Amino acid sequence: MVRYLRPAALSAAALVLLLATDTTAASGGRFAFAKTVDRLPMAGWEAVATVARAAAPGATPGATPGATPSPSVSAAPSPQPPPPPTVLADPGRARLAGLTRTVFTGSAFDACSAPPLGTMRAWRGASPYGAVGIYSSGRQRACSQPLLTADWVRQVRELGWRLLPIHAGRQAPCTASASRPQLIDPAHAVQQGREEAAEAVKGAGRIRIGPGAPIYLDLEAYPPGNASCARAVIDFTLGWTQGLHTAGYFAGFYSSLDSSITDLAAAARAGAAPLPDAVWYAHWDDRASTDGGGVLGADQWSGHRRAHQQHGTVQETHGGARLDIDRDQLDTLVAR
Repeated sequence: MVRYLRPAALSAAALVLLLATDTTAASGGRFAFAKTVDRLPMAGWEAVATVARAAAPGATPGATPGATPSPSVSAAPSPQPPPPPTVLADPGRARLAGLTRTVFTGSAFDACSAPPLGTMRAWRGASPYGAVGIYSSGRQRACSQPLLTADWVRQVRELGWRLLPIHAGRQAPCTASASRPQLIDPAHAVQQGREEAAEAVKGAGRIRIGPGAPIYLDLEAYPPGNASCARAVIDFTLGWTQGLHTAGYFAGFYSSLDSSITDLAAAARAGAAPLPDAVWYAHWDDRASTDGGGVLGADQWSGHRRAHQQHGTVQETHGGARLDIDRDQLDTLVAR
């Protein structure tokens, strides 16, 4: 094959082709060609011979004169189109249409464990924040929640805080984490999403966060570019959304902008359904914006349905109380 020839052989091969097709070439030209060929190594001779045979009238490329032609090689199969997007029934959406949505626009924070009530009081007056993310449920929460009770929620609400309930459940099948070993099974992703939704509803009910509130699924970052992994994550998220809607809750979705959010945006364009009602994307660029980070289109989760985690793992002190937090900018659904 010509594409595998060395540079010297390529020059000689090109001259052979020209001479094989130009019957008016002068003898000086043929002599110059012969001198060039004399300097070729054996591999170059073999390559030139192959090209010369291919250039001869009626010759089969790569065939030896007098030999039986080899069967033609089939062209590589065309890539298969991606499978159609998953579309699930969504009977619970009609119930949500009659519920009042609570939206918060402004600065917020999330913490691994629910902070002490004294800290929440101090921060309410001294910090720039008006909403807080709390891990209300999930078997794979990174921190224990000794303070997160129905009474904690009641008192925090009375202080004027808005809440973002978070559920930490199964993770993408292409991740490997000792701290979060439970992964989505691609063969049962939709059903597992429904199961996580049911668990999240129970967790919210235990702390008196009832229907009409959003619950955000925490899906940590995974390596991008894995189609089968992305498919499992999306199907899991659709099952999650369907399950929450059936129970009367809005479905939220938190993840990295570069992995799940990118895949979710693509699934939305492809027609997958039902999609989460709000997205919360992690992109630590220190920008107090919910513009979608160049991934979400202007028509995707617009109308007060976006949150942006803009910086992670920082320590702040307000009103004499110190906390390790992630900073967020919200324009999205929250729980009262």
